[in-house]
Amino acid sequence: MAITVANPQEPTAQAGQLPLCGGRRLKGILQKSTPEFPLVTVVTAVFNGQKDLVKCLDSVLRQDYPNIEHIVLDGGSSDGTIDVLREYDDRIAFWKSEPDKGVYDAWNKSLTEACGEWICFLGADDEFLPGAVSAYMALAARNPDAEFLSSRMTWIHPSGYERRYGEPWSWRRLSRYMCMAHIGSMHRKRLFERNGQFDTSYRIAADYEFLLRAGAGLRSAFMPTVTAVMRGGGISDSGAALHEANRAKHETGGRSKVRVLLDLHAGLITYRIRSFAYGIMGGLKK
Repeated sequence: MAITVANPQEPTAQAGQLPLCGGRRLKGILQKSTPEFPLVTVVTAVFNGQKDLVKCLDSVLRQDYPNIEHIVLDGGSSDGTIDVLREYDDRIAFWKSEPDKGVYDAWNKSLTEACGEWICFLGADDEFLPGAVSAYMALAARNPDAEFLSSRMTWIHPSGYERRYGEPWSWRRLSRYMCMAHIGSMHRKRLFERNGQFDTSYRIAADYEFLLRAGAGLRSAFMPTVTAVMRGGGISDSGAALHEANRAKHETGGRSKVRVLLDLHAGLITYRIRSFAYGIMGGLKK
């Protein structure tokens, strides 16, 4: 799958410093799509994620699909994350460390680096399950017109509570809530070429806004297989996330202000009940 490119660009650094970028690409090893195995780009944005990053990287390396490039963009970590990236330098397609304006800014940067026909986003504390990418590419082969592929995921709260998440695409559902599991889901590259990048005015819900922007005509395919594990408890699991999602529903999805307000109140009530329940579960574990 790999081809050698003459005179690859070398990473640069100030005198006395180690390079803050690397990977197989900078050694002249690139990957490309073939008719049998379309190239899949996995993007991971990380900031001070040393604790979980190895599990994420290993979950991609364990995939049995033979044509994957992993791009990791670090936001300027100070906790040893860069040491991990250097350790995996000969197994990552490309990595770079520089300040960014958040995860969606990093994702947008990755779109200029991605060579894959399909692009997916996997958090530094998330993991692909074995066979996930092969299952997605089999789904793509069965649905050649699809631009977005989704599945189910397992969401794990810090309390230890787990739940399955992810439904088939439906504009009616999507206009009300993020019904699909975005972790590890596949976007055909032309979807970004047509609809643009992620809107960085959103700090939590830009992935949801992007799918709303694609509109009712989005060509999607779904499989009920669980393909990834996501660890909850972060900013995406918060009241602020609900406020951002409701802004996207109104401004991009066209949902009325009244319905959005009702959605917000119902969502906040559900969020508070769940937070209380998770707290009880965490206490029982102790």
